[in-house]
Amino acid sequence: MGLKAGCAAVFAAFLITWTAAAQDVTLVAREGGIVLTGSLQGFDGEFYRIQTSYGMLTVDGQGVICEGPACPDLIAPKAVIRLTGAPDAGKALLPGLFRAFAVKRGLVFQLQDGPEFAALILDPETDKVLAEISFVPEAPDVSAEALASGRAELVVAARPEKPFGTRALAFDALVPVVAPDNPTPEISTAELAQVLSGEVKNWAVVGGPDMPIVLHALRPDTDLQRALSDRLGSGIVADVLHPDLASMADAVAKDPWALAITGRAGVGAARVLPLTDSCGFPLLPSALAVKAEDYPLALPIFLLTPPRRLPLMAREFLEFLATPAAQAVVAQAGYVDRSASRQPMTADGLRLINAIQGAGDDITLADLKRLVNLMDGADRLSLTFRFEDGSSTLDAQSQDNLADLARLIASGQFRNEEMVLAGFSDGSGAADANLALSIERAARVAQELSVVAPDLVAAALPRVEGFGEALPMACDETPAGRHLNRRVELWLVPRFTDTPPSEN
Repeated sequence: MGLKAGCAAVFAAFLITWTAAAQDVTLVAREGGIVLTGSLQGFDGEFYRIQTSYGMLTVDGQGVICEGPACPDLIAPKAVIRLTGAPDAGKALLPGLFRAFAVKRGLVFQLQDGPEFAALILDPETDKVLAEISFVPEAPDVSAEALASGRAELVVAARPEKPFGTRALAFDALVPVVAPDNPTPEISTAELAQVLSGEVKNWAVVGGPDMPIVLHALRPDTDLQRALSDRLGSGIVADVLHPDLASMADAVAKDPWALAITGRAGVGAARVLPLTDSCGFPLLPSALAVKAEDYPLALPIFLLTPPRRLPLMAREFLEFLATPAAQAVVAQAGYVDRSASRQPMTADGLRLINAIQGAGDDITLADLKRLVNLMDGADRLSLTFRFEDGSSTLDAQSQDNLADLARLIASGQFRNEEMVLAGFSDGSGAADANLALSIERAARVAQELSVVAPDLVAAALPRVEGFGEALPMACDETPAGRHLNRRVELWLVPRFTDTPPSEN
C-alpha cells in the first residue's frame, strides 16, 4: 500500500473518519482501504511526515494521494534544513560547505542577512527556493533536544551522542596555547592534565618560570569543553571563562602566564606549546596524525542525524561531505579535512625510534625485523581503526573510515597495491596474548569491510597482519596512551602488476 512498515499494521483494520477541516492534509492509499488525516510536518519529494493522533508517521508518497490545501508541490518541494550546535565549527564550516554543495549541483546559493548563518538555495531558471538553511549555535543539551523534538535536522557536535547517528564533518586538534613570550619549552600530557584539574598551579612545576598559571577555558556547557573533559575524565578548573575560541586565544596571547586548550583552527595570535607524552614521546598534531587519531587530542567534528528520515536535499548534502569539493572547503576553513592521505612508512623515523625505545623485553629482534621488512617500501594511509572501549564494535570515526575505504577500493585507488591491515596492541599483558589480540582486531576490520563492500572478492580484501605491542604510538603508562596504541592501521605495499586480484 506504500505506507511505511508498522503504519499498515495499525490502520489495516479500520478507517480513519476525522473530518479534513480540522487538519492540514488527508493521505488516501491508492489501493484504497486506508485514510490518514493529520498535520503535515514535511515532504522531501519521496516521503510525507504527518502528525496524527497515533503519533508521527512517515508515509511513502508513491502509495498515497494527498488531499487538502496544505499538500505540497510534488515537483520541487522546498527543504527546510535547520542546524544547531557548536558555534565555532558551525560558523567556520557550514557557509562554505553549503555554497560548494549548491555550486556542485548547478544551483544558486544566496546568503541571507542576519547575525547567524542563513541561506537559500534556488533553482537558477525559475528562482524558486529549493532549500532554506539556517544555523543557530546552542549548547549541547539544547541542540540534542532540538534534534530529538524535530526542531532541528542536523547538529554540529564534537561528540557522538545516542540515539543519534553521526556523519563525520572534519577534524580539529586540541592544542595547549600560551602567549608568544612565555618561555616554557614544552608540556607533557600528564603535566597538562594536572594543570587542567587544578593540581598544578605554577609554571615552575612544568619547566617554566616561578609564576602562577592563569588557566583560561570555554564555558563548561560548550561542546568543545565537554569533549575535552571527556578526554580528561574530569572538569577543568579554569580561572577565566570565555564564550568562544577567538576571544580566548586573544586573551591568552596578551597574558604571558596564561594557558588554554583550543582547537588548532582557533590558535589566533597565541603560541602552540609543544606536547609530549609522559614517556617523552613528542606528540605532533600533523594532518596525518590527526586524521589517524594518533594525536591524543584529535577532535572529530560530526553532524548528528536524527532517527527519522531527513529531507532529500539534507540527505544529499550529507553524501556531498565525502567528496573532494567538500574536503577542500574544510581545509580552507583551517580544519583538517577527511580525505585519505598517505605517507611513506620509512619517512616516519620517529615511529621507528619509538618502536626500538619502547620495545619491552618480550619484543625480540626478529619481531622488529618482521615489522621493518613489511614497512620498507610501504605507505601508510591515514584511515586507522579503533574500537569502543571494552568492545569489538568500531567507534564512530572508524565506521566512517570503513565506508571511505570501501569507496576508495571501488574507485580502483589501490589497483597496483596490496592492502595490509596491521593490528597493534598496548603493552599490558603477555606479549603472545597481545600478538593474538592484534591479529584478531585486524581480522575484525577485514570482516567489517566485507560487510560494507560485499562485492569484493576474497582475494581483494586486505591482508591481515598483527604485531602486538611492537610499534607504540605513546606511553603505556596512561589510559590515553594505551588507547592510542590499540589500533589497526592500513598499509599499502606495491604489487608491481596491474592485474586485478581474483579468487583463483
